[in-house]
Amino acid sequence: MYQWRKFEFFEEKTSGKCSIPEEVTGKINCCSSGRGKIAVGCDDGMVNLLDRGLKFNYGFQAHATSVLFLQQLKQRNFLMTIGEDEQTSPQLSPICLKVFDLDKMQPEGSSTTSPVCIQILRIFTNQFPEAKITSFLVLEEAPPILLISIGLDNGCIYCIKGDIARERITRFKLQVESVTDKSSASITGLGFRVDGPALQLFAVTPTSVSLFSLQDQPPRRHTLDQIGCDVNAVTMSDRLELIVGRPEAVYFYEVDGRGPCWAFEGEKKFLGWFRGYLLCVIADQRNGKNTFNIYDLKNRLIAHSLVVREVSHLICEWGNIILIMSDKTAISVGEKDMESKLDMLFKKNLYTVAINLVQSQQADAAATAEVLRKYGDHLYGKQDYDEAMSQYIHTIGHLEPSYVIQKFLDAQRIYNLTNYLEKLHEKGLASKDHTTLLLNCYTKLKDLEKLDVFIKGEDGVGEHKFDVETAIRVCRAAGYHEHAMYVAKKAGKHEWYLKILLEDLDEYQEALQYISSLEPSQAGITMKEYGKVLVEHKPVETIEILMKLCTEEGESSKRGTSNGTYLSMLPSPVDFLNIFIHHPKSLMDFLEKYTSKVKDSPAQVEIHNTLLELYLSNDLNFPSMLQENNGEELNLRARSSTGVASLSRAESKEKHVVEGKDVHKEKDRLERHKKGLSLLKTGWPSDLEHPLYDVDLSIILCEMNAFKEGLLFLYEKMKLYKEVIACYMQAHDHEGLIACCKKLGDSSKGGDPSLWGDLLKYFGELGEDCSKEVKEVLTYIERDDILPPIIVLQTLAKNPCLTLSVVKDYIARKLEKESKLIEEDHRSVEKYQEDTLNMRKEIHDLRTNARIFQLSKCTACTFTLDLPAVHFMCMHSFHQRCLGDNEKECPECAPEYRSVLEMKKSLEQNSKDHDRFFQQVKSSKDGFSVIAEYFGKGIVSKTSNGPTEAQKSGSFPTSSGF
Repeated sequence: MYQWRKFEFFEEKTSGKCSIPEEVTGKINCCSSGRGKIAVGCDDGMVNLLDRGLKFNYGFQAHATSVLFLQQLKQRNFLMTIGEDEQTSPQLSPICLKVFDLDKMQPEGSSTTSPVCIQILRIFTNQFPEAKITSFLVLEEAPPILLISIGLDNGCIYCIKGDIARERITRFKLQVESVTDKSSASITGLGFRVDGPALQLFAVTPTSVSLFSLQDQPPRRHTLDQIGCDVNAVTMSDRLELIVGRPEAVYFYEVDGRGPCWAFEGEKKFLGWFRGYLLCVIADQRNGKNTFNIYDLKNRLIAHSLVVREVSHLICEWGNIILIMSDKTAISVGEKDMESKLDMLFKKNLYTVAINLVQSQQADAAATAEVLRKYGDHLYGKQDYDEAMSQYIHTIGHLEPSYVIQKFLDAQRIYNLTNYLEKLHEKGLASKDHTTLLLNCYTKLKDLEKLDVFIKGEDGVGEHKFDVETAIRVCRAAGYHEHAMYVAKKAGKHEWYLKILLEDLDEYQEALQYISSLEPSQAGITMKEYGKVLVEHKPVETIEILMKLCTEEGESSKRGTSNGTYLSMLPSPVDFLNIFIHHPKSLMDFLEKYTSKVKDSPAQVEIHNTLLELYLSNDLNFPSMLQENNGEELNLRARSSTGVASLSRAESKEKHVVEGKDVHKEKDRLERHKKGLSLLKTGWPSDLEHPLYDVDLSIILCEMNAFKEGLLFLYEKMKLYKEVIACYMQAHDHEGLIACCKKLGDSSKGGDPSLWGDLLKYFGELGEDCSKEVKEVLTYIERDDILPPIIVLQTLAKNPCLTLSVVKDYIARKLEKESKLIEEDHRSVEKYQEDTLNMRKEIHDLRTNARIFQLSKCTACTFTLDLPAVHFMCMHSFHQRCLGDNEKECPECAPEYRSVLEMKKSLEQNSKDHDRFFQQVKSSKDGFSVIAEYFGKGIVSKTSNGPTEAQKSGSFPTSSGF
């Protein structure tokens, strides 16, 4: 006992002692608690019900003589009593069992206020002989099924099972002891144990502890111990253990035998169990005093100790422990709240007891963590850092980690801090800053073993108890690149893995191998981010990887033949153009390989545009050019401080090197231009209307880089012939200019003959002697009759270097030709005049003289002409039957006449279409001939009868402004 600490975790309620109400007049034989009331059975047969604070509620006469035992049920508001009634016959025992329904009271007309008695049972019968009752216990199996156990002084237990209210019951007897000495065979205590379907009954006598398995038929008895106890020294714990109190100790029994025992000296008059506490009323034989102790067995402390007088009953209700004395006084003891108990322990620095207390009473985790924190602070103040940290570790998840970290940073206890941070990561509660701090601790301690365990000791892919990026960053900063790479690879952080390889270790080949092992989509992302560095150091290998990504290499064998749908899902080379920003030659190689392998790429136009820009640019190596320029500046500075002899030697050497470089560059440029021209031609085949590149961009590139061949090809494909000859004119390439006009100026091949006029104008404004070229041009102008001679003369007259001999032959031939034409026109005029004169004579003859019709045959049927006959002025005659009804025109001459009229009508309508007239004038070689034709056909020379008629007809008057 002296080892157990005493604390005042309980306190007396009602400001001291209280007592049983005066309404309870008889001696108290039994008590029972439950459902918020205390039932008290007295020797006068009365049962009194007490409310909170032991206030009298009501009482009723349960038995005629005395109430021996009673018990309140928990699941139903029933009260079961055993008592003595009046003996009606010598053969019947006065002891009976009654069941009262406390929810049903007697009618108002009755003389007393009492609950309804729903059943009365005789306990003793012929099969169950009468004996003294020493114990009583009721188990509510499954209402309304009850199991009643009645212990007797002869070592037997009478059991009644069933629906007591309806008297549907079975009785059976359990034999505990068979000895004749009733003092050692009396049943002093009973206890039910329900463990799932198993129903067991503990039975205690002064000399034994037994266990009956009631699910067996017949019930099987098992002796647990050969010692027992007296009445009132038996109780059950909340873990369904049987507790037996003897003078030397308190024993606990499980179903398989005796369990732990606690050595408390003194006679155990009463035992009880309350919320995990053991209640004992112990009689001290030395001083004759009774002590009431409340034991916390788990924490090995006495939660309360009180000297009391003679205790007659011990019950628990309303959260309090109530001791009823033999003189009807009572003591009510209640438990203090947890905060009060902890404050009491903290004042005495009993932190271990406080921790055990909150854990044993299953306090919430936050309250437990607060106790642990205070204990840790206490140990930290005593500079017991190791033990303090062990307490702080238990607060993880409830106490802010910065509280602990700050303390141990100040104390410079890096080992303890490391331990705390490790636990924090194990529970998955660490933040990025905690990971950073822990890794810094490892690196400061240079503890590679722990660092390996922290980084590499986790199972499962992607499951990390720390922030991955933080771990990588800290390991990189500390120089632990292997660990950083391990974390990055395991977490799938490919960008970090490659960043370490390329930026820290310069392992370009390994980086390329790693990228090759990735999924195509992920490899594409990493190449976009780190391609610039890889192209700079490993251009060939980088291009190979890009080719695998952008083409079907490695996949075509799996998928069989390639198809456009799959090709469109692959990354495009255009996506990787930015990584070649400082390496255009590598870009050119990459795009050339791609185009040679993939012919129908969705990004074909963009790729060709990029290739053209590379082919046509004057200088690909612009970064090296910058370096060369910087080098030249340095050379100039050096030359300023040297002598004349050294200057000349340096200049000669530098000139030789520069000339070598220029030759190489020029050769490279010509080769690229050749490729560019080939790309322009292959990208625009004759069967395509639009090329496989941007035409406008191509023209701009050719103009910027003075690529004449490409420009000429594009202009010719776009049928911009004037721009083509403009290129030759700009280059003063007379031979090429004439050859181009021969090719593009032939109208029979779809050319534009007006190019010769532009060429003649060029030579006329050239300002130099170009007689040979002009003569050749005049040959084609004369052949196709492109320009009038007067225009030719006016154009060539502008060039002062040209003489008349250049055009003498041309003018002579033209004049001879014109003379022949004039003669032909004179003959045509004479013929037309003669025809006109004949027509006028015929008209006059028709108007003045009679016609003699001498035809003897019908023109239509060629039979002999007979009457009636029809004669036309055109000298055709017909039978009247051969003509249709109302025929007024000669069937032979009418079609020709109608065609003439329709032609005339069409010409008159055309005369109103001014736009068409001017278009014919503009597009004709000789506009005057078109106007003359209109006048000749009488379209524009038609006279009007007046202004009104002219406006209506829309025809032109003779005074037209043509």
